[in-house]
Amino acid sequence: MDRELNEKELTVMAVHAHPDDEVMGTGGMLARYADEGIRTVLVTCTNGEQGDGPGGVKPGEPGHDDDAVAKVRLGELRESAAHLGIRHVEPLGFRDSGMDGWDGNGHTDAFANIPVEVAAEKLSDLIRRYRPQVVVAYNEKGGYGHPDHIQAHRIAVAAVEATGIPDKFYYTATPRSWMADMVAYMTESGMDTEGWDLEEFTDPDDQITSVLDVSDYFERKIKAMAAHASQGDSEFMLNIPDEIQRRMFAGEAYIRRWSKVTAPDHEDDLFAGLRGS
Repeated sequence: MDRELNEKELTVMAVHAHPDDEVMGTGGMLARYADEGIRTVLVTCTNGEQGDGPGGVKPGEPGHDDDAVAKVRLGELRESAAHLGIRHVEPLGFRDSGMDGWDGNGHTDAFANIPVEVAAEKLSDLIRRYRPQVVVAYNEKGGYGHPDHIQAHRIAVAAVEATGIPDKFYYTATPRSWMADMVAYMTESGMDTEGWDLEEFTDPDDQITSVLDVSDYFERKIKAMAAHASQGDSEFMLNIPDEIQRRMFAGEAYIRRWSKVTAPDHEDDLFAGLRGS
């Protein structure tokens, strides 16, 4: 199969921690580039074992079966990827560590406990195979502090540096002004936003380098989110008012960490500087 891959084909690789992480911050980007004929590769580091079981049962509670949850979530991942037009889905197969402070953090095989160099080598193999010009991952906080997101960041950085293949490397981002506007709108709409931290897990606007208008892909992002029906987070997102959904799903922002090619300081295309070359 390796021989069938065109090494020069424009390719974007998104590195995520769990099934369902692909939708919010990168779903529109992946759908857009898939429609443009760009090869899209989704790497999902864990199988999602620490997700919700039937009826929302949590890990450690009666009725939660890690293996069964993983099987469901990987099936949901394939359905989500189909809605977004993602060409290649590559699960790394590591065990979900669970949220910070959960018992799952202590499991020997938990993704967050795997030596970075071991996990990074699996990702490096995929980078060598697909040779993406663009790689997208989380920032050093993992977006919101989840141990698996932080580990996904670490292995992405290590693999990108070890292979030297990608031309551009990005972190997903949440502009602080976007979230402030969203919280204000939600509050005005009667939703409870008390305790939301606008600074800890958002990014200063002056750090944002790349913004994609993905409003045309709203319906597909919603379908992709709905594919992850077993998870309470997805259920929450699908049950908020339509206008708020559209505001939240309309744009995706990124921080360009570095580029080997000349690209504008502020861009609306992650392949700026790469097309036609």
